Amino acid sequence: MRNGCLKPLKGLTMGALAGAVGTAAMDLLWYWRYRRDGGEDGLLEWEFSSGVDSYEQAAAPAQVGKRLVEGFLQTELEPRTARSMNNVMHWATGATWGAVHGVLAGSTREPRATYGLLTGVVAWVASYAMLAPAKLYKPMWEYPGSVLSKDASAHLVYGLGTGTAFRLLAEANRA
Repeated sequence: MRNGCLKPLKGLTMGALAGAVGTAAMDLLWYWRYRRDGGEDGLLEWEFSSGVDSYEQAAAPAQVGKRLVEGFLQTELEPRTARSMNNVMHWATGATWGAVHGVLAGSTREPRATYGLLTGVVAWVASYAMLAPAKLYKPMWEYPGSVLSKDASAHLVYGLGTGTAFRLLAEANRA
């Protein structure tokens, strides 16, 4: 620690862990909404994409992962890998944004939990900015406000969870 700030590698590592906490918080909100709207799967079934048997059924994280892996390895993935790819990419994205948060927030003398709200907003906007040109999302302005507000609020929960976890880790590190 220098001048009250974390070294970048420590911030990155603690941020990735905090991002996993934020991802869990976001997923709990999405799961609560799913159950409120009549969903019947248990938490673990829902979390691990129960019922997804192909990439056509899979969400955007699986689609991105499929493109990355198939492009890099020059081989076609089996449809049965969609479920695990969705989970790996979803959690990896949360940890990656957390790592970015950790490097930036760790460079301040006193990281605040509320800094995570900015991380959540940036992650939310970046998802539309990257996934729309890839034809995995529509452009942001084509979605109804109700869809955008649900998505934005989930990303704010992610950010606050990430920011809070990072602050607690940073405080424990300084003690």
